[in-house]
Amino acid sequence: MFRISTNMPNDDMQYRLRRKEEELSAIQGKIANQSRIRELRDDPLAASHAVRYSSFITRLERFEKNTLDAREHYEFVDGYMRQANDIMQRVRELAVQGANGVYTREDTAKMGVEVNELLKELSAIANSTGKDGKYLFAGDKAFTMPFRISLGTVDGLGRESPVRVEYRGAGAERRVEISDGTYSKLDIGGGEAFWAEKMIVASSVDASEYAVPAETSVFIDGVEIPLNSGDNVRTVAAKINDSAAPVKAYIDPETRGIVLEGTEAHLIRMEDAEGGAGVLRELGLIRGNSEQGAPNWAAGARVSGGSLFDVVISLRDAMLTGDQQFIGGQGLGGVDQALGNLQTRIADMGSRAERVEATWGRINMEIPNVTESLSREAGLDLASASVEFNMLDMAHRAALQTAARIIPPTLLDFLR
Repeated sequence: MFRISTNMPNDDMQYRLRRKEEELSAIQGKIANQSRIRELRDDPLAASHAVRYSSFITRLERFEKNTLDAREHYEFVDGYMRQANDIMQRVRELAVQGANGVYTREDTAKMGVEVNELLKELSAIANSTGKDGKYLFAGDKAFTMPFRISLGTVDGLGRESPVRVEYRGAGAERRVEISDGTYSKLDIGGGEAFWAEKMIVASSVDASEYAVPAETSVFIDGVEIPLNSGDNVRTVAAKINDSAAPVKAYIDPETRGIVLEGTEAHLIRMEDAEGGAGVLRELGLIRGNSEQGAPNWAAGARVSGGSLFDVVISLRDAMLTGDQQFIGGQGLGGVDQALGNLQTRIADMGSRAERVEATWGRINMEIPNVTESLSREAGLDLASASVEFNMLDMAHRAALQTAARIIPPTLLDFLR
């Protein structure tokens, strides 16, 4: 026999009403989130799939933004490099004209004045910045002006003009991830884009008896080359040749010093590992690591192979003095080398842009497909949810009306 208190109908009714309110709240939450899964227990298998799909969509959206940013960056860089190419084409035209024997020294001097102005514009292009304020050709030192321009008095111009342009940036180390584990090189350093000749750095130190004192590493053009204790200079040269660095190393038979020669036109950058044995310094190639980057050659090292600016400065000076033999020979040859390298770099930048464009297109096909899979696993049928919501709402209202009639409030209820 059970004893029934006067509070039991009220408590039971409140319990049932709370259950209906919870069901209403649940369906309202699903409609608001447009997802049939609010908690893992709603559908554990579908929830696990949905989490993976949602994570994948987030990564794809990040890659899509990266490809758009990279494409825009490439467009900026490509535009400036094409401007430099147009200027160098004009410099070449002047060099061909200046090499013609029909022109007097006064005529070539006037050409030299124009070349000087073109040189200033080339310097401005090389120090260009993107919309984010970062220098386009400074490599990973994006806030360091890549080219330092030294001004001086040039005979025949009568005013300050560029007499030396020195690269102070770094290598193109910044990369952007465009898909899972796939990266695209973002930058092109000024030591690559605005170079003319293959560099040669030759040490004057006799290294025939040299041995690496301890395990260490050296960096050439950003490529780490590990060395072991006891490695001699020929072993060091062999390891450099086996690396991915765009240089070849050999031993000079006369000086017995090590020589590095670029396999393409670019500025060779060298550093010893921090806290290491200082192998490159001991071999007489560099004077020590430089925070400003190359050039940091040792005082006795012989360096050849200049930049585009070195070529244009030499051509300008030859035009001002009327040296037609230099203009038509070494001057014109240097301009052709600079143009060839610049056009190669433009083609490389175009290839990178094409790749990110293709990746962007692929990502934009994957995002709808993965979104469809996510909707299939966790999506909510709004029509069915609306019907269910209306049914629950009607049931809840009916329960409230019934409770109001079964348990009418009395004065005693308020006096308890």
